[in-house]
Amino acid sequence: MSGLEPSLHMWLTLAIIAAAIVAFASERISLELASLAVLIAVLLLFELAPLLDPATGEPVLDATDILAGIGDPALIAVLALLVVGQGVVQTGAMEVAVRRVLALRRHHPTLAIFATLLVVMLLSAVLNNTPVVVIFIPLMTALADRLHRPPSSVMMPLSFAAILGGMTTLIGSSTNLLASAAAVTAGLAPIGFFDFIVPGSLLAAIGIFYIAFIAPRFLRDRQTLAGEMASGGEGKQFIIQIEVPTVSSLIGAKAVAGTFRALPDITVRFIQRNERVILPPYDDIEIQAGDVLILGATRKALMDAVTHTQDLLPSLLVSRSQDGQDDTDQSPPVRDQMMAEVVVAPASRMIGRNLQQIGFHYQTHCTVLGVQRRSRMIRTNMMNEIRIEAGDVLLILGHREDMFRLRSNPDVLLLEWSTRELPAVALAQRALAIFAGVVIAASTGIVPIVIAAMGGAILMVVSGCLNIFQASRAIDRRIVMLVWAALALGTALQATGGAGYLARQMVAALDGASPAIILSGFFLLVAVATNVLSNNATAVLFTPIAVGIATEIGVPPTAFVHAVILAANCSFATPIGYQTNLLVLGPGHYVFADFMRIGGPLVVILWLAFSLTAPFLYGL
Repeated sequence: MSGLEPSLHMWLTLAIIAAAIVAFASERISLELASLAVLIAVLLLFELAPLLDPATGEPVLDATDILAGIGDPALIAVLALLVVGQGVVQTGAMEVAVRRVLALRRHHPTLAIFATLLVVMLLSAVLNNTPVVVIFIPLMTALADRLHRPPSSVMMPLSFAAILGGMTTLIGSSTNLLASAAAVTAGLAPIGFFDFIVPGSLLAAIGIFYIAFIAPRFLRDRQTLAGEMASGGEGKQFIIQIEVPTVSSLIGAKAVAGTFRALPDITVRFIQRNERVILPPYDDIEIQAGDVLILGATRKALMDAVTHTQDLLPSLLVSRSQDGQDDTDQSPPVRDQMMAEVVVAPASRMIGRNLQQIGFHYQTHCTVLGVQRRSRMIRTNMMNEIRIEAGDVLLILGHREDMFRLRSNPDVLLLEWSTRELPAVALAQRALAIFAGVVIAASTGIVPIVIAAMGGAILMVVSGCLNIFQASRAIDRRIVMLVWAALALGTALQATGGAGYLARQMVAALDGASPAIILSGFFLLVAVATNVLSNNATAVLFTPIAVGIATEIGVPPTAFVHAVILAANCSFATPIGYQTNLLVLGPGHYVFADFMRIGGPLVVILWLAFSLTAPFLYGL
């Protein structure tokens, strides 16, 4: 096969990159399919028309080089950190932090989110961005849920806040360290810890204002179909019965303004105490052992209560076995337990019978926690007296395997979208310890981040915080394919000299312009490149070019090297530009175009801010 000219390889590679951006931005093509098409296009280009080394005549790139990205440490680290973050979520380890941040929502909901983003930005100035984002993904997810906002409204600002903080100090991002190392290789003095903190802080301040107050207004609600259905059903009230055992945190709880703080967002309809029925408003009433509480609660409110009050679940299961036997000593462990809703089928054998007669637990090993009838409350004294009707919705609890067996049960219809795993709160401290170990090891450099992340992922499974099913579900295949394709494109662009060619063309186009104009154009070029290549590759590629441009036009190279650092951190316009963007891609349910629509203007804003202030900061 005859090889093509290297310049033609470069143009074809740039054409594939342009086509890839269009495909990624199109919502008609899935990211997985577009990524696979990009990989095939690059493989075909260098297989059918090899790029040969003029000195040896051997191919510069082969399939092994192009596909090597699947084993890239950065990709493996991202996937492992997703598993670690899922362990934190699964154990409810962030609930305490969420409740403290939520105290701000009483004054202004936006203030709670802004305060969190500000903390993220400050932490990212001295810690690696990736573990900081991993820490705050579950926190921001819970915060958005409590503030009744979609996850898409906070996930992208979270990633951007970390990137902004990382551009203020030398250790804020691996990009900065790589650029410093490349500058030393080019003959410059090492960059100091705070050398670019003034321009970096200026851009970070402008950026944090944009992502906190402007960007959320333009972020679309990217909930999945299941999420939309689930949120649509969160207002349904179930009748729930709790028998307070002799040892319980509910004992002694008093009503304040008619509600019990131990049962937030839950209505206590009445209290059955021996033969006495206590009705609202419960003035001077304390909950006692043996009380039977008849509650009205949504599925979400009940799950939150179980998470906050660890001994509430055994109370729910007391005397709840439908085969007539006390289930107190058979209460299932929280691990692998799921809560879901089922609808009673029209021809169900359960119709006309009460919960004591059904034997539901005996047949399915799942426990009925609550009953709801056509979006209205059922008028009856005790939950066990309710006679089931067709169309009734039962709130049930059971092991994952038992829950999914209900798919073939003719008596009920499992609402798949309603299934939620109960947080294993008893393992929260264990998950936090593993998580802290990963963050400390990665941020201090004791071990590379990929080793720390993989070790943390394994420990989450071995320690019981996650099972294999939960760990595998945390890995988003879109991230795998997208990063794989991006790394292949980066490899091809470096081999063909595309980045260097673009820089030389820019200098030629601005020939005769002032240093400030050339610096501004160079910043924009690097900012565009970092959203196509990885930020680290951009820093390594463009730092020597920056030194060469500064030398050619006769100005100190400091301004141009700093421009590389700051612009290479402007990875806002695509999810492939930075690892943290990939981390929030799944939790935020984003598509490629979301980053272009929100991150693109931020790149332009920071470019204009740098262009206007750089002449004064660097004396150009």
